[in-house]
Amino acid sequence: MKILMLDTVTYGDDISLDKFNQLGEVITYSNSTHEEAVARVKEHNPTVVVTNKVVIDKDIFEAGSEIKMVAETATGYNNIDIEYAKAHGIRVANVAGYSTQSVIQHTFSLLFYVYEKMNYYDRYVKGGEYAKSVSFTHFDNVFHELYGKTYGIVGLGNIGRGVAKIAADFGCRVIYYSASGHKQDVPYECVDLDTFLKESDIVSIHAPLNDKTKNLFNYDNLKKMKSSAILLNLGRGPIINDADLARALKENIIAAAGLDVITTEPIAADNPLLDIQDSDKLVITPHIAWATYEARTRLMNLVYENIESFLNGKEEKNVVV
Repeated sequence: MKILMLDTVTYGDDISLDKFNQLGEVITYSNSTHEEAVARVKEHNPTVVVTNKVVIDKDIFEAGSEIKMVAETATGYNNIDIEYAKAHGIRVANVAGYSTQSVIQHTFSLLFYVYEKMNYYDRYVKGGEYAKSVSFTHFDNVFHELYGKTYGIVGLGNIGRGVAKIAADFGCRVIYYSASGHKQDVPYECVDLDTFLKESDIVSIHAPLNDKTKNLFNYDNLKKMKSSAILLNLGRGPIINDADLARALKENIIAAAGLDVITTEPIAADNPLLDIQDSDKLVITPHIAWATYEARTRLMNLVYENIESFLNGKEEKNVVV
């Protein structure tokens, strides 16, 4: 029995895959184009295909007569032809909940970097200005407490609720906007979008991408925010219009932004956000909020459990089809 892993680069060389050898012969590739994936499935004819970003479509399925399972190393599975898998009795399983704490942690890393002007003060010391100072302190670039501020959240799932709890512990008033209109049983106020934009000192996005959230933060809505507001996106890139955000930051419509997701990933070389080199105003990380060592280890343990349960007829979790 063969297990074919098509894009191990997406979960890292530092994560041990040795335990998968207990299940069968493991063949790994760091990355695979669609054409390479078809050829590799045809060559190895695996029972299980493991993928993160490689598209598993009809061509892939038909290249391997022995495929019985596709193990997705992510929560989303729109890269897999689910209808084909269902019609041909092929199991598809995903993973969930492996990165909640990591994303919550990264949310506040981005926030404090811009909120407390960390880039400015680090440069002030390392650039030699502090050594010349006649005072023991320097606070010319004014920063503020979170206590008493309004922390607005879009997307109150597990991550959003975790962020809300910590924000509340900091003494923030927490509000949320529900794009679906669904109110949750939480101790936080659900408000309409205009109120949300007008009152939030920090806006933290943790929502999925759908018709109601796509392009939600466009120029018109950004103009409704406080000029002192900070915008964080740890949900999906297209929830923010990149060009509109770049314009809003250049025009000082909002104070700063911290992004872990971008409309197109990797970021396009001509993305207007790259014009903003001032890290006091904008900090961008390359979709790493989910990717602590612990989260990636947890991820592959869950993938292992999915495959092992399927192969050995145990009770399965995270079954898509």
